[in-house]
Amino acid sequence: MENIKTDILKDLENVKNMEDLNQLKVKYIGKKGIITMLYSKMKDISNEEKKDYGMKINELKNLFNEKYSEKQVEFEDKLINEKLEKEAIDISLPAIKVLNGAPNILEKLIEEVEEVFMSMGYDVVDGPEIEEDKYNFEMLNIPKGHPARDAQDTFYLKGEEILLRSQTSPVQVRTMLKGEGKTPIRMICPGKTYRRDDDDATHSHQFMQIEGLLVDKDISLSDLKGTIDIVVKKMFGESIETRFRPSYYQFTEPSVEVDISCFNCEGKGCNICKKTGWITIAGAGIVHPNVLKMSGYDPKKWSGFAFGFGAERMAMLKYDINDLRVFYSTDLRESKLFDREEV
Repeated sequence: MENIKTDILKDLENVKNMEDLNQLKVKYIGKKGIITMLYSKMKDISNEEKKDYGMKINELKNLFNEKYSEKQVEFEDKLINEKLEKEAIDISLPAIKVLNGAPNILEKLIEEVEEVFMSMGYDVVDGPEIEEDKYNFEMLNIPKGHPARDAQDTFYLKGEEILLRSQTSPVQVRTMLKGEGKTPIRMICPGKTYRRDDDDATHSHQFMQIEGLLVDKDISLSDLKGTIDIVVKKMFGESIETRFRPSYYQFTEPSVEVDISCFNCEGKGCNICKKTGWITIAGAGIVHPNVLKMSGYDPKKWSGFAFGFGAERMAMLKYDINDLRVFYSTDLRESKLFDREEV
């Protein structure tokens, strides 16, 4: 074994390259290597000598592995240095441009709206997209057989009880139920909604809504208008004006359409505002007493307002996009336009 130890040190000292080094590995610890064969002779050693014999073989193997690893690192470093000396890197060459995606523009807009409302003390609340009829319609003052159900053209999944929500208003109902008629509420609920509709440049069977609700004492239309004013000025500019027009919704009374002065022509009339100087962006109103009552709030003590924006419509207006299908495209040539620094 002493002779083998001497040979190991001599052979590893004289090795010139990785190929020779690998051959030595086979020679000493390969399947038929010298050290491997010493292990196979263990059965011929007396029991009294086996322990000492085994320790000496292990010492040989450990010695070889240690010296082998040192040589391996030495040769690898040498190869790297030779490669660096031979190869030159031209740092003046242009880098390879890798196309990257970007956060979707709807996500960007919704985050902006959330930040505005959170600064006013609102919570951002989520809810199920597969909803029950009672939350989507009945508790919003839309009983079975009501014509408004046809107007929303709902996707029903199981009879007429389970459906894909046609609005995010059910989240408002669920939030009021948790309040148990005792807690003031400030919340918005951005999310996907579904209605039977054709897919074209301005319509989709799936779209994003941003609805909001405030319930407290002595709430009026002036509170709603002040809130809407803050949002539209943050989204479209400080010069934007807001106006309300009478409308009708089942879950609010009175109800209004929310218009903003055209940010493109400043009220002079253009294609965006259809020559009127105003653009409709939302529906809103004072929460109907029946809705409050069904959710556990006494309408004699509590009042509130609700509103709803279409995220796609707001994004199309804000970023001058004329086809909402762009929002759902995975074509990098289009999605790169959604880069936060460029938009």
